[in-house]
Amino acid sequence: MKTVSPFLELEEKPRVGVTFEGERFELPEGENLAASLLVAGVRVFRRTPVSDAPRAPFCMMGACFDCLVEIDGVVRQACMIDVVDGLEIERPGGAAAEGADDAAK
Repeated sequence: MKTVSPFLELEEKPRVGVTFEGERFELPEGENLAASLLVAGVRVFRRTPVSDAPRAPFCMMGACFDCLVEIDGVVRQACMIDVVDGLEIERPGGAAAEGADDAAK
């Protein structure tokens, strides 16, 4: 699903299916995951543990860690991953962590 995004794709490539937080996206195979999710309209990749502030890719070179996502149970930087078919991406911590945050507020 393509949403309104200020980011544009520069060239057409074959698409593969990935999911982010249960929503299916068709992203260009082999492209940078963080950039592809931004183009697809994803605005929040994770939230900070203390203030719950939204975070998204900032540096796009692996230095800032604002693009952290969880893939196959492993938290990784989306800017350092290529898009491949079948990726199942979640925000770090998942629903269990969100429930714990809600109880603490």
